[in-house]
Amino acid sequence: MFAGPQIKPIGRNIMAHASTTRLALRKGRAEERICKVISSPCLAEAEARFQITTEGVTDVKD
Repeated sequence: MFAGPQIKPIGRNIMAHASTTRLALRKGRAEERICKVISSPCLAEAEARFQITTEGVTDVKD
């Protein structure tokens, strides 16, 4: 079976109209997180990998 989209937006139209840039956050491998720019008038669609550690938000160590 095919599943539907995994995106679950919050705030519906209120948040959609009140925000300029939309981001999608998801879990990657192990402690890695991925932030994707979904919609923005000044940023191209892109992804950034990061992790949250005791030192704060840091780059992913390959």
